Amino acid sequence: MPSQESFERVAQKQRTRNALLAAARELLAEGTHPTVAEAADRAQISRATAYRYFSAPEPMAHEAVLDAIAREFAEVSFAQAPAGAGPEERAEIIAGSIIAMVMTHEALFRTFLSVSVGGGKRPPSRRGGRRLGWIREALAPVAADFPPDVLDRMVHGIALLTGIETLVVLHDVCGLPHEAVIAETQALARIIVRGALAEAQLTSNEA
Repeated sequence: MPSQESFERVAQKQRTRNALLAAARELLAEGTHPTVAEAADRAQISRATAYRYFSAPEPMAHEAVLDAIAREFAEVSFAQAPAGAGPEERAEIIAGSIIAMVMTHEALFRTFLSVSVGGGKRPPSRRGGRRLGWIREALAPVAADFPPDVLDRMVHGIALLTGIETLVVLHDVCGLPHEAVIAETQALARIIVRGALAEAQLTSNEA
């Protein structure tokens, strides 16, 4: 059985790691892409200790932003929908809910995008896939209505509508005001589901 001393060591390591990530988030919010040493200095942690947690700045920055996003979404359920809601309504709810949260925390997500593509200077960092889980959770009650491959394509299509990339395209590129982005996202989600329903029906007729 682990000793009290062992538990304390684990807790201390977690506190050190959290402090390092918090410092990295502060520096990112200030518009910089911090090195591990810079984050360590801000957190008042020795550089040698910091490098035991992160050997390079990219994974540190990536995890710092993902950690902040996870904290914001921790209490949110994306499975809520009226009883008997069909796939179009569920897709509309999940797409609208996620893009609304992205807009609420737009600065954080834009930082995440910058970190993910390397900030124009560093190699890209692999993106997280949390949205896929949220979408599948929301569509679970109607998943049996679709062949597995069609369901996957529908999930992938909705995923294109539920990230900071969506906001960049609809707001920055297309020029839609923020208040129109949610409605446009939901309309596009309905179109994707209708296409999936048609494909599912075609597959059923051919069986």
